[in-house]
Formats: sequence, C-alpha cells, structure tokens
Amino acid sequence: MIGRSYSPGDWVVYRKPKCTTRPGPRAQEVDAAAHGDSYAYSVEKFWIVVDVQDDGKLLLQTRRGKRHIIDAADPRLRRATWWDRIRFRAQFQSLQAT
Repeated sequence: MIGRSYSPGDWVVYRKPKCTTRPGPRAQEVDAAAHGDSYAYSVEKFWIVVDVQDDGKLLLQTRRGKRHIIDAADPRLRRATWWDRIRFRAQFQSLQAT
C-alpha cells in the first residue's frame, strides 16, 4: 500500500466536499450547478489523528469531538504544513485541548 505514515497526535487537513445553496466564506473551488440552484465546493477541515488502525485507516477527531474514519491514502487528506500550523493554530490547539 502506498500511503503516508501517520501517528496519533498528527495534525491533518481534510478537504471535505459539500453541496448547498449558499457556500460559506471558507468555500474553495466553487462550481455552480447548471441552473444555479446549488453550488458544489470544498472546505478545509482541521482534524487530529486519534488512532492509526491496522487496515490503513485513520480515526480522526474534529474540534467538536466528532470522529471520522478515513483511509490514509485518501487524496483529500494531507498532513498540515508548517504554514497551516501557524495560520490555523487556534483550530489545532482547540483539538488538542479535547
């Protein structure tokens, strides 16, 4: 398996796809539907690795305590860069406090 190695406590950024009638201020890659009824876009989520499972999946936790299981090889998942760690420090620090 070609994947990135993660450890519990790692900060990650997940680019979550969404579709609504009103994109929020953090929306990226906004595409309108054919008639403009809705918009497809993505939002960066700042999560922390809680556990690395044997099957190559990661247990990730959100700022509000929700947990998601994501494959480590998912192209929407990436390790937080040094710039992310500085720019979004408050989001990541609130994760570590939980």
